[in-house]
Amino acid sequence: MTQVELAAGIVIAVESPTDDATFTLSADDADDRRVITVASVSDALDELRERCARWPHAAGICDDVLRAVDPAAPAFAGVITESLAYSTLQSGPEFVRWHAERGPAQVPEIADPVVAERDEGTLYVRFNRPARHNAFSTDARAALLDALEVARLDPSVTEVILSGNGPSFCSGGDLAEFGSFVDPVSAHFARTRHSPALVLAELSARLGERCRAAVHGQVLGSGLEMAAFCGHIQSSADAVFGLPELGLGLIPGAGGTVSVTRRIGRWRTAYLVLSGETIDPPTALRWGLIDAIA
Repeated sequence: MTQVELAAGIVIAVESPTDDATFTLSADDADDRRVITVASVSDALDELRERCARWPHAAGICDDVLRAVDPAAPAFAGVITESLAYSTLQSGPEFVRWHAERGPAQVPEIADPVVAERDEGTLYVRFNRPARHNAFSTDARAALLDALEVARLDPSVTEVILSGNGPSFCSGGDLAEFGSFVDPVSAHFARTRHSPALVLAELSARLGERCRAAVHGQVLGSGLEMAAFCGHIQSSADAVFGLPELGLGLIPGAGGTVSVTRRIGRWRTAYLVLSGETIDPPTALRWGLIDAIA
């Protein structure tokens, strides 16, 4: 068995899968959730080596959190663990470096960032910031929670369908807003006391596949994390899936270490984060990240 240790204690197995590794790279197709098939193992290792060296804190903490989260347990404990780690990284040098490189930014004011419509027992909830590929912002989170609370509190709502207006489902957190938190503690409280992830997990537990996400275009970061909590995900053929947070010196912060891990296992979740690579709908379907392609 060949194993390669990268920065921050990340261990990549080659060809022979093992539970202990962060994940396994192979040139051969495999259904094993511990294995990621790549065109060139050596090229993939070089890229991972470079990324883990550039963001060792985020990479190491991502690996720690994914190993700590029990995907079979209720979502609450995993979301709390993830958020505490995320807040730690918000105070760290890697996020500070990204924030300085980004420079000043202003979040545009967009009316009705989430729209909801009820048709008998079905609640349709749509992200509605199409000019920004439905990038997720604080006001979008508040509006999403308001919409989902209708379904959470009203048992006559028997189906919830989450989708996005415009060219994408959701491209992840709005980068113009990153770094605007008052302090990491306040940010943690905001994420966990007002968490769409936990409400979606509760709705999926009650409704099963009738809590659905219909995704298209960019399904990235928090967009993918929230969709993965739904009981059923239907994807358009043009969708692209990924978890790009490492490039900000962060880890997934919208519950993805729980929701994505539940669907594809910690190994492939780690690969999406550490590599920054995106996958297409056929790969997502084969992995179990989505349930159908329209």
